Amino acid sequence: MTKRDIVVIGAGPAGLAAAIAAYNAGVKDILIIERDKEMGGILNQCIHNGFGLHRFGEELSGPEYAGKYIDMIKDTDIEVKLGSMVLSIENKIVSVISEKNGFEQIEAKAIILAMGCRERNRGPIFVPGGRGRGVFTAGSAQRYLNINGYLVGKRVVILGSGDIGLIMARRMTLEGAKVLAVAEIMPFTNGLARNVAQCLEDYDIPLYLSHTVTNVLGKNRVEGVVLSQVDENNNPIEGTEKHFECDTLLLSVGLVPENEITRGAGIEIDPRTNGAVVGADMQTGEPGVFACGNVLHVHDLVDYVSAESEKAGLSAAKYVISGCVNSKSEVTYIQNGANVGYTVPQKIEIDSIEKNAEIFFRVRKKIRYCDIVVESEGVKIASFRREYLAPGEMQKIVLPKVLLEKAEGDITVSAYEREEVEE
Repeated sequence: MTKRDIVVIGAGPAGLAAAIAAYNAGVKDILIIERDKEMGGILNQCIHNGFGLHRFGEELSGPEYAGKYIDMIKDTDIEVKLGSMVLSIENKIVSVISEKNGFEQIEAKAIILAMGCRERNRGPIFVPGGRGRGVFTAGSAQRYLNINGYLVGKRVVILGSGDIGLIMARRMTLEGAKVLAVAEIMPFTNGLARNVAQCLEDYDIPLYLSHTVTNVLGKNRVEGVVLSQVDENNNPIEGTEKHFECDTLLLSVGLVPENEITRGAGIEIDPRTNGAVVGADMQTGEPGVFACGNVLHVHDLVDYVSAESEKAGLSAAKYVISGCVNSKSEVTYIQNGANVGYTVPQKIEIDSIEKNAEIFFRVRKKIRYCDIVVESEGVKIASFRREYLAPGEMQKIVLPKVLLEKAEGDITVSAYEREEVEE
């Protein structure tokens, strides 16, 4: 068994940013374990631009963004194990298997979970109809096209308005395919507004809100898809069927944090995010184990993944150097209020923050002219105004430490439509 100061699981944008931050904070004995054969994670197949505006102040493609962090790693003594699969974590002992080294165990002083997320496929959402070839997740189609050079279909219907699905609608159009429709079961889109405009509206691709797939036709290969409108309970409405002759169905129906290792380690999972419960220092309920990026909660922008992961790396370095991150003498829990789907972090240890605490959250519905209200024991302690909130766009508020110290108990974050709108 070998021993390391910090083990980072995952060499995607979260793992790379966390490792660099920990290294710069003074911990040099760092190991990154990655199951793929190269660093960069999902960014390697995201050849479109739009990355890096917040982090680097320039517009980059996914590989360019990843390349900046990969270059930083190469300028350090950080070791990277590629083609290596983490099997489990127990008492900070990481069990790994690889073709090169077989089975090995590594004892770490601190561990950073940065495994990313995966796409939902047709099974969990019960897509009815035939099982012919031509049904792909949007991310799989993206990899086939951008990495392997294969166009998966010529006439395409997309189910779900997640960002990858929207981007693939544009990408396949540019490659000569005909995207017939994008269907979304919710009455609102789940992707960024800019992607709806740039990927659908700019290419006259129709978007059907409150619609879902009610049949997939074809035996050996998809030959058609039937869309139906749904009611307020998401049940198909008889007589609203729309038939599309196509050879491909892409699914962009949500992302799920890759937390099998986290669950196996006995770490508490938040059912709202499907990620670990963490404090403001990104530490899970297991001392010395930190989580960041899409394994914690699904982000819209990789720039935010990097910022969050750097925080986890700094906290892990502090844990290794001092033996703990904070005394945890005072803990404030964050509750969902009206129209809020989840918050991250789920709790704040007052001693772990220096000046401010950042709280990320998503709303359950679109709200125009919104007041974000933070309360403690029914008393308003802060409020923020936003012109527009949507479930597809993650939100952030910043709470000063002096304000949190005055809170009488747990705090609740709510989002209300403003009663009076100033012209």
